[in-house]
Amino acid sequence: MRRIKLNRLIPFVVLSVLLTTACDDNKMEWEEIDSDRRITEAEIPLKLAEKITRYEALNTYTDLNLSVGVGLTQYMENETYAALTNENFDEVVVGYAMKHGAMVKSNGEPDFTAVDAFTEKVKAAGLGIYGHTLVWHKNQNASYLNGLIAPEVIPAPAGESVLDISGLEDGTFTGWQRLNPGDGIEIAEGEGIASGDNAVRLTASASSSNYWDLQLQTPEIVVDSSHTYEVSFFIRSDQPGAGRISFSGLANGYPWKDWYSTGGDWTESFQTTSTYQQIKFTVDDFTDTKFSMYFDMGKVPGVTYYIDINTLVVTDLDAEPAVVNMISNGDFESGTLDPWGGWGNSSTREVSAQGEGHMSDYCMVLTNPSAAEFYEAQQLYTFDNFLEQGTEYFVSFWVKADVASEIQFQIQNADYGGDYSGAIPVTTQWSFVERTITASTADKNKFLFDIGKHAATFYIDDVVFGIAPEPELKSAQDGPTYIEKTDEEKTQLIGDAMESWIAAMVGHFKNDIKAWDVVNEPMNENGTVRDGNVSGELASDEFYWQKYLGEDYAVTAFKLARQYGNADDKLFINDYNLEYSLDKCRGIIEYVEYIESQGAQVDGIGTQMHISINSDTTRIIEMFNLLAASGKLIKVSELDVKVETNAPSAEQYQQQSDMYQFVIEKYLEIIPEAQQYGITIWGISDHPDEHEFWLPDDAPNIWNADYERKIAYKGVADALAGRDVSEDFTGELQF
Repeated sequence: MRRIKLNRLIPFVVLSVLLTTACDDNKMEWEEIDSDRRITEAEIPLKLAEKITRYEALNTYTDLNLSVGVGLTQYMENETYAALTNENFDEVVVGYAMKHGAMVKSNGEPDFTAVDAFTEKVKAAGLGIYGHTLVWHKNQNASYLNGLIAPEVIPAPAGESVLDISGLEDGTFTGWQRLNPGDGIEIAEGEGIASGDNAVRLTASASSSNYWDLQLQTPEIVVDSSHTYEVSFFIRSDQPGAGRISFSGLANGYPWKDWYSTGGDWTESFQTTSTYQQIKFTVDDFTDTKFSMYFDMGKVPGVTYYIDINTLVVTDLDAEPAVVNMISNGDFESGTLDPWGGWGNSSTREVSAQGEGHMSDYCMVLTNPSAAEFYEAQQLYTFDNFLEQGTEYFVSFWVKADVASEIQFQIQNADYGGDYSGAIPVTTQWSFVERTITASTADKNKFLFDIGKHAATFYIDDVVFGIAPEPELKSAQDGPTYIEKTDEEKTQLIGDAMESWIAAMVGHFKNDIKAWDVVNEPMNENGTVRDGNVSGELASDEFYWQKYLGEDYAVTAFKLARQYGNADDKLFINDYNLEYSLDKCRGIIEYVEYIESQGAQVDGIGTQMHISINSDTTRIIEMFNLLAASGKLIKVSELDVKVETNAPSAEQYQQQSDMYQFVIEKYLEIIPEAQQYGITIWGISDHPDEHEFWLPDDAPNIWNADYERKIAYKGVADALAGRDVSEDFTGELQF
């Protein structure tokens, strides 16, 4: 839309005025001005603020593709915001709403509803859409992707439980109370941990905000009030969620149970993800011979939870044990290894640091420094009495290692004659091992772990050795076994997920989007390609495709985007700090060359240019020279200029305008016209709605918080026009 303005000249009239009054006959005479000393309205100097208001829309000053990064919600709901977008730009880039994390649901399918409505509004305004972005390591539905490659969880038998779950097993909810059902509390067939097992599905409503807004109560549980009981269940959710357990019949029914968070704090809730995890705690402060529990799951709106029915147990820990443990220090909670001992292959043994046990403080840590035979590194426990010949003994323990490896155990006599368990796989996740072993002779009195087969550090906890009951052991304290997927399985699963995502996005928008950021931010600052192996805890929406697909992940992504899109789509690789780290700029150009050497086509390179008024202009020039030499289409993809303060001075605003102007002028000067894809201004204004998550304490845009043009608007317009547009402005009034 272009606005036509009419200029009209209103002449000044010089008058001789005779003022008369009833009591004074004197005259006031005006000085006569020579015609050559008179000025016209056109010669009146204009203030800068007035000059800025007289500029036309930005895209009237250039044939370059001029686009802007927008928020979907702001564009759909704020008409002032939408009007500025429509009037000044040719194309829009959605900042977040088209990314994997925003679109992909818990089942891996994209939800196109919001973006389809946005697309229709943009098209009606006559603007194009640039696709941003297909493959990145941030803003991902990491919960879904990690769930694909998570270990398979095999639950242990539920055992004897004092909680009646029959109303869940038959789907009648007999004895259970759906006090606040939210958007539904029902049985979900086949959604349990094991294949074919059922779960309770609890769905929080979109308006849910309190834990008790989604609440399921158990039947009353009869207990011995002098005993301690353990509650255990497995739970997952379709997106990150939180829940808590409250009680009736306990002295500490409120403030509920406390949960230890990864940040080191105690909170009233436990956190949930798309992977089943065990929640386990004890209760002992009974006020009666019965109590009830409440699953309070309404804190986070819109989350759906699944509680595996078969793992939902309440066990009396003080009841007569199914197995009498013949090992006196099997949980290591004393903080020592006594009376354990060991030797061989320069191996070491110690008690863990506090908090490293399996859901406890301590465990046993055994390190074998180099691969040998199983028996060449051992850890020994000696019984007070000999084992009974021909008797079947039960052995269980929790174990994990720092690398995938194996372990075995044996019972042995004084002459080293042993009965062996055979190799037991050990993963990097805690897993529960349960075996039986029979004493072949009457002289066995030693139990040993054999750890020499692999160079690894083993963590072992809750070791139990005793006579196996008949017909089989069942214990509600037993936990699950985690079966890790192989590297090949993970590669296949993540590769399939990438293809599904790109095929869905590019295919769905095939008629409306003709250019995409296919791969976003693939480079390290030193110019090497990210491998996805990062230290520290990842953010909840962070997932590295390249960790599982390798360096060729970008090759695959570009091939898929071309396969499912249009043959003439423009496909870009995009990164930041290319003007700051010239090694990174060279690195991305080299990576493009590698991608193309593997049979994929890359049409362009995007340089984000989130810069400031203090950015090094010599490096900006060098970056443009490097990019121009690549021969690829070049796009300034996310341009904004920080003023480095939330209270800028007039001088800083002028510096911001100068920097915007400098970047655009150098782009137009250095990048050959045939390689100029266009420039994207990142964001409309300094309004707080646009800066909740991006530069909240700055003023980086060309409209201010009231959607008024800043001096930066003039800098952008002059750069696009190639001249100072305001030199043509006169003092003539406009209306």
